[in-house]
Amino acid sequence: METTTKNKREKKKGEPLFRQNPNVDEVTRIRISQILEHFRASNDEVYKFDADLSNQERALVHQMALKMGFRSKSYGLGKERRVCVQKMKKKVDTDNGFGSLPQFTFSGEAKWVLGDLFAHYPPGDGNSWEMVGENSDTATDRTKQRPDDIFSRPSMTKAEIARRLEALTSRMNNVSNLKQVVLISGETGCGKTTQVPQFILDHMWGKGEVCKIVCTQPRRISATSVSERIASERGETIGENVGYKIRLESRGGRQSSIVLCTTGVLLRVLVSKGSHSSKIGRVKDEISGITHIIMDEIHERDRYSDFMLAIIRDMLPLYPHLCLILMSATIDAARFSQYFGGCPIIHVPGFTYPVKTFYLEDVLSIVKSRPDNHLDSTTCSIPKTTCELSEEEKLSIDEAINLAWSNDEWDLLLELVSSEGTPDLFHYQHSLTGLTPLMVFAGKGRVGDMCMLLSCGADCHLRAKDGMTALEIAERENQPEAAEILKKHMDNDFSNSIEEKKLLDKYLATVNPELVDDVLIEQLIRKICIDSTDGGILVFLPGWDDINRTRERLLASPFFKNSSMFMLISLHSMVPSMEQKKVFRHPPHGCRKIVLSTNIAETAITIDDIVYVIDTGRMKEKSYDPYNNVSTLQSSWISKASAKQREGRAGRCQPGICYHLYSRTRAASLPDFQIPEIRRMPIEELCLQVKLLDPSCKVEEFLRKTLDPPVFESISNAILVLQDIGAFSNDEKLTHLGEKLGSLPVHPLICRMLFFAILMNCLDPALTLACASDYRDPFTLPMLPEEKKRASAAKSELASLYGGCSDQFAVLAAFECWNNAKKMGLEARFCSQYFVSSSAMNMLSGMRRQLQAELIRIGFIHEDVSGYSVNTHDPGVLHAVLVAGLYPRVGRFLTNKGGKRVIVETTSGDKVRLHNHSTNFKLSFKKNLDNTLIVYDEITRGDGGMNIRNCTVVGPLPLLLLSTEIAVAPAEENDEGDVDDAVGSEDEAGSEDGMEFDAESSGGREDKLMSSPDNMVKVIMDRWLYFRSTAIDVAQLYCLRERLSAAILYKVTHPRNTLPPIMAASVHAIACILSCDGCIGVSAMLEGVDTLTTMVNATSLGKPATGTRRFGKRPKGSLAELLNYDGRQNSGPHFKA
Repeated sequence: METTTKNKREKKKGEPLFRQNPNVDEVTRIRISQILEHFRASNDEVYKFDADLSNQERALVHQMALKMGFRSKSYGLGKERRVCVQKMKKKVDTDNGFGSLPQFTFSGEAKWVLGDLFAHYPPGDGNSWEMVGENSDTATDRTKQRPDDIFSRPSMTKAEIARRLEALTSRMNNVSNLKQVVLISGETGCGKTTQVPQFILDHMWGKGEVCKIVCTQPRRISATSVSERIASERGETIGENVGYKIRLESRGGRQSSIVLCTTGVLLRVLVSKGSHSSKIGRVKDEISGITHIIMDEIHERDRYSDFMLAIIRDMLPLYPHLCLILMSATIDAARFSQYFGGCPIIHVPGFTYPVKTFYLEDVLSIVKSRPDNHLDSTTCSIPKTTCELSEEEKLSIDEAINLAWSNDEWDLLLELVSSEGTPDLFHYQHSLTGLTPLMVFAGKGRVGDMCMLLSCGADCHLRAKDGMTALEIAERENQPEAAEILKKHMDNDFSNSIEEKKLLDKYLATVNPELVDDVLIEQLIRKICIDSTDGGILVFLPGWDDINRTRERLLASPFFKNSSMFMLISLHSMVPSMEQKKVFRHPPHGCRKIVLSTNIAETAITIDDIVYVIDTGRMKEKSYDPYNNVSTLQSSWISKASAKQREGRAGRCQPGICYHLYSRTRAASLPDFQIPEIRRMPIEELCLQVKLLDPSCKVEEFLRKTLDPPVFESISNAILVLQDIGAFSNDEKLTHLGEKLGSLPVHPLICRMLFFAILMNCLDPALTLACASDYRDPFTLPMLPEEKKRASAAKSELASLYGGCSDQFAVLAAFECWNNAKKMGLEARFCSQYFVSSSAMNMLSGMRRQLQAELIRIGFIHEDVSGYSVNTHDPGVLHAVLVAGLYPRVGRFLTNKGGKRVIVETTSGDKVRLHNHSTNFKLSFKKNLDNTLIVYDEITRGDGGMNIRNCTVVGPLPLLLLSTEIAVAPAEENDEGDVDDAVGSEDEAGSEDGMEFDAESSGGREDKLMSSPDNMVKVIMDRWLYFRSTAIDVAQLYCLRERLSAAILYKVTHPRNTLPPIMAASVHAIACILSCDGCIGVSAMLEGVDTLTTMVNATSLGKPATGTRRFGKRPKGSLAELLNYDGRQNSGPHFKA
């Protein structure tokens, strides 16, 4: 026995901290989580917990601190042992020993190219920036955009309106004139989403007026499904009077009076119309075609919605004809009304069916008691409906409680209780005193009425504002009979709760409540199927991985093997629209639909055959820590508003049941609403949109107008990024480049990459990289260990086709090979062997087409795009294109000390790990990687600490060409910098120690440094990366940087013009130099492809079937053939001005 215990202890000790499940009760978990959240929001640097925590509770503190990016430490002995949590401080290591610095120098081929360039166009010959401004005011230089008239008012005569109106049945006889802003707080099922636009349209047509009603939805599936529903109700075909516009597709045009779109689409329309003016008032003529804007599901508080509300609020006084209607089922109505100056609120009752709710305690009992049919008991108990009390009802109950308690007038309270007997009313607490109807009956000794409430499920544990329960009030008011009944009821309740608590504690001791328990989900679904004969089941899961894992769990069970009895559907926002629409299909008789979905199914879509909802209480939430400039993608608890929405999915078309897989205690602790996205996401895009809307406005001043403004640090970080890429000047003014960066529906960094790729004739891969950055990982994650090894090797082999050591290039190669495999009829085989998701690739393909069409529409490229991609397979140029899209997210490997894993240091001083899913994870265990540079997409803080999931090893030349600044210093100067020796921890960093940089004194030494071309000098990039070089190489680099910046700006300002000769020659030279030197510093990292492909090619992708004959030496379907299927060969860099 002792050995077994010891083995368990050793096993747990060796397990990573984030995978452990400390045995801590749920109340304590919630309390510790709340303490750490308050600490994160405070200005305190250290928080010390009391010494009363147990070992398990301290372990939980360490685990949560790791997730939140804090450093934690236990100290003291015995009963005095405590744990303290500390916020991280950062510094950037600056190893300035000149001899140890990496050397940058141009190769012989590059020097020949430079010599030829400067022989024809010497440094100082012509002013590139003057050329950018030439002819800038001529009409021919302006970017020619194709009009998009879907948001324009329809051009119809009164006779045409009358003819269309006659074909419709009037839905409203009397419609009063709307105020300019109206809030509709409509319960689930009231029909607001589909009916309000139609009411307005019928009303306007009834007056003989045309209108353009634009309705925003938070998701693509909502926009398309709602538009189709409205068109169907009106007996029309989608694209006529009703249309939609989402990222990848649109139906309808100017003739469409009702247009459904995603929030981001309308925001871009509003901002783009203001991008050519300095004042919002001057855009009036541009968007005067829109008469009504309906913003649905505003409770979700995505960053586009909040930003758009601020824009529209400022614009409304200039548009007296424009009406704004805000709608949601769960809405903080008072706040929104106040934001719009006290606008009217319309409360619409819901038409949902009753929904019975179970919590984790109940579910465990249900699953445990296999013989009993748990559904039989639900019919005899009063179900909890999803309706909440309106403001008028709350005022009535307040008045009834006042009359009963103060004046012994019972008629109104008894009437409300008997006629409106719902849990919401039984549990309602007086707005001032906190008294419930049960407390009033108990305090006045009305035993019969009190028993009636108890039998209907009234909660006797609630406390009034003075902290007293119904029992304590009965005792205080000397009502012994009432007190005795309440005691007996509570004792009976207590005995049941003791059993429930034992069951719950036993479960939580073995299962981490923060993780999705797919075993319990499978058991519950099986129990539902055994105890009932029909009814769809909707399961809410946090993310794609959880959906896949649950799906595989169900398919592995013999119970669910028969596909004729179960229709299993996955629903995710990134699934193509056609796949998403499958959830609305009814299964054949005898077949049960099971939908595994993220929170996409919470709002605005109705799956009318859903009866059972399983709510895990979790959602994937991407958050941003502005204080540490780190993103987090973690599963988090939902809000009470979301829980209510999920319940409502079960009662849309018939009575239903909702199973919450979290305890009642957890349910009570959930926040009322989620944190608004604008406060938990990087906001570079929004900051750029502010300047496009009004270039004279200060970003912080405008964002302060939003309902919940982002913190100053978040705004400051975003502005720094925009200044780094040249979108903002140092004094926060919008540059010409910045105006162009905001013209495409992608992140400003990605937009910059596209412009650079156009200039370098490397557009095709840039389109793939741009779309992949906005989409999920296209590689599938197998479950079996052996399959995982093959999947990792397959990804590495794909990366090797573009030079290796790159997660981004692995996606690029996967897409190109998939595209060619599809043409060759080998798509299924390729996806299977290389663990690639076919649906993800189809989505990327559609996104690429849309983005390319947008570039053509705006005028940045011509219809014939073939000439823009002649350098597609040039590794040096391709690395530079990627750097253009990821800079300033740069990192370098720190020395591998004492056999520990390599740490990556970033510009801000973060010390992070490479994620084990990265193709570069193998580099973590290599030695002699000092000064190796990477670019990455983002730093995320996951369960195991901070890490980089996707990165690419790059050489110094692309960074030196595209960085914000480079400076030069004498070789003998040595600025000592502290080196952080605590590199063994994912999150550790030393004290903040900013490096001083004297630009003036550096400039004063320029003549001395450059007096001899062969002088060795120190090059400092962005004030933290150091290189050795010669004075002549640095001088030439300066010249190339200046000409490249001018050429980029010229090309985006005058896209249809050819570059001036000096720029054209310089860009051609840069492409040639990148082809020669762009990968210097990378090649030494690469491994032979053969070592990576052994497992992958155990069975060749193109292995012939028995009896077939293969022609040629190379097998059909080999990666080399797939990559070059179109016959494109890399014969050196090409340039076309």
